[in-house]
Amino acid sequence: MPAVTFHVDAALFDMDGTLVNSTAGVVGAWELFKEKYPDINVEDILSSAHGVRTVDNLRKYCGIEDPQELTSEASRFEMAIVTESTAKGRPGILKLPGVARAIQEINSGRRYPNPSWAICTSATREYALAALANAGIDVPDAFVAAEDVKVGKPAPDPYLLGAEKCGVKPENCVVFEDAPAGIQSGKRAGCKTIGFLTTHDKTQMETVKPDFLVPNMASVSLKLSQGGGIDVTVEMD
Repeated sequence: MPAVTFHVDAALFDMDGTLVNSTAGVVGAWELFKEKYPDINVEDILSSAHGVRTVDNLRKYCGIEDPQELTSEASRFEMAIVTESTAKGRPGILKLPGVARAIQEINSGRRYPNPSWAICTSATREYALAALANAGIDVPDAFVAAEDVKVGKPAPDPYLLGAEKCGVKPENCVVFEDAPAGIQSGKRAGCKTIGFLTTHDKTQMETVKPDFLVPNMASVSLKLSQGGGIDVTVEMD
């Protein structure tokens, strides 16, 4: 199929699995948590928990209900992702293919009145900032973390807030996601959605019907428009 090009006012990115590969750290963090919560099944969690806020996963899989304990354990878990990502010979938190080129292009859009892009992550702010620093990715002016919304993905709240922080309407945004919950969040917010096959297989991603489904960011080109906004080109297989 030929390439498809369309225009948006802003690009909204998930973080883990979309901009960075933190899988090694996530696996290590769950293995660490199994020491305290021996009944959890790490393999089952890894197949279904991605893209959901840590507090929601800990409530579901570890049975934690106390708000203070949830907050404390979520922080411990997410910082364990950072430390465990390089433990036992693991490769660390890395930029995914195509990300450096895309960020370099849209970062120059900071000269415009409104931010041209946002990160809308299910991670806590503390972890997200550490992960981005480890991967060498700049933090955008518009940034949404887990604690910024009352309800996380698959609810639309993160991407609605991301569009608001960019000063644009959500229907004029494109969402980049690697998780079904994130695609659902973007669609419910009214955004156009591009799904990546970096974490889940094609069958899993097709169930939530993203507008486009490609291997990763290397299949997408972003170019700032002189009149504002971004021209998005998707290379279809």
